Amino acid sequence: MSDTSFTSFKTTEDKTNRILREIEEAYGWPKERREQSYAALRAVLHTLRDRLPVNEAAQLGAQLPMLVRGIFYTGWDPAKVPIKMNREEFLQRVRDSFPYQIEGDTEQLVNVVLQALRQYITDGEWDDVKSVIPKELANALP
Repeated sequence: MSDTSFTSFKTTEDKTNRILREIEEAYGWPKERREQSYAALRAVLHTLRDRLPVNEAAQLGAQLPMLVRGIFYTGWDPAKVPIKMNREEFLQRVRDSFPYQIEGDTEQLVNVVLQALRQYITDGEWDDVKSVIPKELANALP
Protein backbone atom coordinates (compact mmCIF):
# COMPACT_ATOMS: atom_id res chain seq x y z
CA MET A 1 0.00 0.00 0.00
CA SER A 2 1.31 3.46 -0.80
CA ASP A 3 2.04 6.02 1.89
CA THR A 4 -1.36 7.40 2.88
CA SER A 5 -0.06 9.56 5.74
CA PHE A 6 -3.08 8.36 7.69
CA THR A 7 -2.08 6.40 10.78
CA SER A 8 -5.22 4.25 10.98
CA PHE A 9 -4.64 2.87 7.48
CA LYS A 10 -1.01 2.07 8.20
CA THR A 11 -1.91 0.41 11.51
CA THR A 12 -4.57 -1.85 9.99
CA GLU A 13 -2.25 -2.72 7.12
CA ASP A 14 0.48 -3.70 9.62
CA LYS A 15 -1.92 -5.80 11.70
CA THR A 16 -3.27 -7.58 8.63
CA ASN A 17 0.22 -8.29 7.32
CA ARG A 18 1.17 -9.65 10.76
CA ILE A 19 -1.79 -12.07 10.65
CA LEU A 20 -0.91 -13.19 7.12
CA ARG A 21 2.76 -13.64 8.11
CA GLU A 22 1.77 -15.81 11.06
CA ILE A 23 -0.22 -18.07 8.73
CA GLU A 24 2.69 -18.20 6.29
CA GLU A 25 5.21 -18.94 9.02
CA ALA A 26 3.08 -21.77 10.41
CA TYR A 27 3.19 -23.45 7.00
CA GLY A 28 6.64 -22.31 5.90
CA TRP A 29 5.16 -20.43 2.96
CA PRO A 30 7.32 -17.66 1.48
CA LYS A 31 5.89 -14.13 1.36
CA GLU A 32 5.44 -14.61 -2.39
CA ARG A 33 2.54 -16.91 -1.48
CA ARG A 34 0.60 -14.06 0.17
CA GLU A 35 -2.48 -14.85 -1.95
CA GLN A 36 -2.53 -18.29 -0.34
CA SER A 37 -2.44 -16.97 3.23
CA TYR A 38 -5.12 -14.42 2.31
CA ALA A 39 -7.30 -17.21 0.85
CA ALA A 40 -6.89 -19.21 4.07
CA LEU A 41 -7.87 -16.20 6.18
CA ARG A 42 -10.89 -15.48 4.00
CA ALA A 43 -12.10 -19.11 3.90
CA VAL A 44 -11.98 -19.50 7.67
CA LEU A 45 -13.46 -16.06 8.43
CA HIS A 46 -16.38 -16.50 6.03
CA THR A 47 -17.19 -20.00 7.23
CA LEU A 48 -17.11 -18.98 10.88
CA ARG A 49 -19.09 -15.80 10.17
CA ASP A 50 -21.79 -17.73 8.34
CA ARG A 51 -22.12 -20.25 11.18
CA LEU A 52 -22.65 -17.58 13.82
CA PRO A 53 -25.92 -15.83 14.68
CA VAL A 54 -26.01 -12.26 13.34
CA ASN A 55 -25.40 -10.56 16.70
CA GLU A 56 -22.45 -12.78 17.56
CA ALA A 57 -20.92 -12.31 14.08
CA ALA A 58 -21.22 -8.54 14.49
CA GLN A 59 -19.60 -8.65 17.94
CA LEU A 60 -16.73 -10.77 16.63
CA GLY A 61 -16.30 -8.56 13.56
CA ALA A 62 -16.10 -5.45 15.75
CA GLN A 63 -12.93 -6.79 17.39
CA LEU A 64 -11.04 -7.51 14.18
CA PRO A 65 -8.53 -5.07 12.70
CA MET A 66 -10.27 -2.73 10.24
CA LEU A 67 -8.91 -4.37 7.06
CA VAL A 68 -9.62 -7.89 8.33
CA ARG A 69 -13.11 -6.71 9.32
CA GLY A 70 -13.66 -5.73 5.69
CA ILE A 71 -12.65 -9.25 4.59
CA PHE A 72 -14.94 -10.70 7.27
CA TYR A 73 -18.00 -8.79 6.03
CA THR A 74 -17.39 -9.11 2.27
CA GLY A 75 -20.32 -10.95 0.72
CA TRP A 76 -22.16 -11.39 4.02
CA ASP A 77 -25.94 -11.67 3.87
CA PRO A 78 -27.28 -11.47 7.44
CA ALA A 79 -30.69 -12.68 6.25
CA LYS A 80 -29.18 -16.07 5.33
CA VAL A 81 -27.37 -16.92 8.55
CA PRO A 82 -26.67 -18.78 10.67
CA ILE A 83 -26.05 -21.73 8.41
CA LYS A 84 -26.27 -24.86 10.53
CA MET A 85 -23.06 -26.86 10.20
CA ASN A 86 -21.62 -29.62 12.29
CA ARG A 87 -17.85 -30.03 12.64
CA GLU A 88 -17.40 -32.02 9.44
CA GLU A 89 -19.60 -29.69 7.39
CA PHE A 90 -17.72 -26.67 8.75
CA LEU A 91 -14.35 -28.17 7.81
CA GLN A 92 -15.64 -29.21 4.39
CA ARG A 93 -16.91 -25.70 3.71
CA VAL A 94 -13.50 -24.23 4.61
CA ARG A 95 -11.84 -26.83 2.36
CA ASP A 96 -14.19 -26.03 -0.53
CA SER A 97 -13.46 -22.29 -0.12
CA PHE A 98 -9.67 -22.69 -0.09
CA PRO A 99 -8.43 -23.22 -3.67
CA TYR A 100 -4.94 -24.44 -2.75
CA GLN A 101 -3.38 -27.70 -1.66
CA ILE A 102 -3.47 -28.01 2.13
CA GLU A 103 -0.36 -29.21 3.92
CA GLY A 104 -1.83 -31.18 6.81
CA ASP A 105 -5.58 -31.26 7.21
CA THR A 106 -8.32 -28.64 7.12
CA GLU A 107 -8.67 -28.60 10.90
CA GLN A 108 -5.01 -27.58 11.14
CA LEU A 109 -5.62 -24.75 8.66
CA VAL A 110 -8.59 -23.50 10.72
CA ASN A 111 -6.50 -23.62 13.90
CA VAL A 112 -3.56 -21.77 12.32
CA VAL A 113 -5.81 -18.97 11.04
CA LEU A 114 -7.76 -18.62 14.26
CA GLN A 115 -4.58 -18.62 16.34
CA ALA A 116 -3.29 -15.75 14.19
CA LEU A 117 -6.52 -13.84 14.87
CA ARG A 118 -6.79 -14.61 18.60
CA GLN A 119 -4.55 -11.69 19.64
CA TYR A 120 -7.34 -9.34 18.50
CA ILE A 121 -10.26 -11.21 20.08
CA THR A 122 -10.91 -10.97 23.81
CA ASP A 123 -11.26 -14.16 25.82
CA GLY A 124 -14.84 -13.21 26.64
CA GLU A 125 -15.78 -12.78 22.99
CA TRP A 126 -14.03 -16.02 22.05
CA ASP A 127 -15.99 -17.84 24.79
CA ASP A 128 -19.19 -16.29 23.40
CA VAL A 129 -18.37 -17.51 19.89
CA LYS A 130 -17.71 -21.02 21.12
CA SER A 131 -20.90 -21.04 23.21
CA VAL A 132 -23.24 -20.42 20.24
CA ILE A 133 -21.93 -23.19 17.97
CA PRO A 134 -22.29 -26.96 18.43
CA LYS A 135 -20.01 -28.38 21.11
CA GLU A 136 -18.29 -30.75 18.65
CA LEU A 137 -17.41 -27.77 16.45
CA ALA A 138 -16.42 -25.56 19.41
CA ASN A 139 -14.05 -28.28 20.60
CA ALA A 140 -12.28 -28.18 17.22
CA LEU A 141 -11.50 -24.45 17.59
CA PRO A 142 -8.43 -23.23 19.49
